[in-house]
Amino acid sequence: MHTLQQQDPDIFSLIQQEEFRQKEKIRLIASENYVSKAVMEATGSVLTNKYSEGYPGKRYYEGQQFIDQIESLAIRRAKDLFGAEHINVQPYSGSPANLAVYLAFLNPGDTILGMALPHGGHLTHGAKVSISGKYFTAESYSLDEQTGLLNYDTIREKAMACRPKILIAGHSAYPRILDFLKFREIADACGALLMVDMAHFAGLVAGGAHPSPIPYADIVTTTTHKSLRGPRGAMIMCKEAHAAAIDKAVFPGLQGGPHNNTTAAIAVALKEASTDEFKNYAAQIVKNAKALADTLSQKGFNLVTGGTDNHLMLIDLTNKEITGKIAAKALDAAGIVLNYNAVPYDKRKPFDPSGIRLGTAAVTSRGFKEEQMVQIGLWIDAIISDPTNTVLQTETAAAVKQLCTQYPAPGLDHLM
Repeated sequence: MHTLQQQDPDIFSLIQQEEFRQKEKIRLIASENYVSKAVMEATGSVLTNKYSEGYPGKRYYEGQQFIDQIESLAIRRAKDLFGAEHINVQPYSGSPANLAVYLAFLNPGDTILGMALPHGGHLTHGAKVSISGKYFTAESYSLDEQTGLLNYDTIREKAMACRPKILIAGHSAYPRILDFLKFREIADACGALLMVDMAHFAGLVAGGAHPSPIPYADIVTTTTHKSLRGPRGAMIMCKEAHAAAIDKAVFPGLQGGPHNNTTAAIAVALKEASTDEFKNYAAQIVKNAKALADTLSQKGFNLVTGGTDNHLMLIDLTNKEITGKIAAKALDAAGIVLNYNAVPYDKRKPFDPSGIRLGTAAVTSRGFKEEQMVQIGLWIDAIISDPTNTVLQTETAAAVKQLCTQYPAPGLDHLM
């Protein structure tokens, strides 16, 4: 980035500092990952110069000879990987993708039913602070207070009572595999479309480490980063019967021209996700999550649902007598980055909640395995047990940096 360094040294310096932060810290934020150098190169390519309203073969601007081929290739690769009948790769991110689904099938005031935000759902599943909770009648289902798990009988009762037009299955902080068949049966019983938001576990589905929602759902949305290890974009997958409605909702309903550089990077990531190497990666994500969960459980941490089946863990720190925010900031100082998070039936406010959320996608991209996850668990325990010990935080940060040098971050090998 020599030109950037000369032309805007302030931005260059900040990017460089962020590169070293990603290189030298353990990143456990469940929605983050490392992309390959190839994905980064596509994202930063000349494609950012091109405007392309419309779809391949049906554009409103000329000069699309290569853009059409790129978008068609991304769609074909996504179909091959996930087995969906129709795929739109243009949404700018996961939130607009979900909103496009609502635009396609709902009128203002129509009812949707999704997982409650404090119980692991997403803002766009009907949270009152989101447009999804302001424009639509948003009902929610919660986790069982005793088990911390979804109770499908209760969800069915809720669905039959409120009769949503769209039933949403998906989460941002639920550490268990969803029963897509049961969600399908509930949607059929109440006459709803079934939408699955697999943004968090799409990479696990692609790698065969998690059941696929495609055979059960009418519509599936996903981001393309997180466990899928692509750029910051999104896709909508659906039955062919819904293709026209989805495409019209994305463009011209919500967006203008797609970000062609992102589309190309999605295509690259999908090619990477079709390899045996990626299958091994997806399986290791789950193994690493279980190893970290087991270590933390042994240290007395209260894991919501008692463990994990996917890439993430949600931990209620109430028994540790520390808030999630204090714990997250202490861990960040120690070189371990995660986010504070509300837990089911949390008595604290969302900006200062009782829990923390952890994910293993990014550290698995670095090559960490179970042994390293055990060490991370021990570090987390030590820091949370003594959160004001700045000497311990400094020592741990140095140890973390040393560990990270042994496992180069993908795409950042130029910093070695």
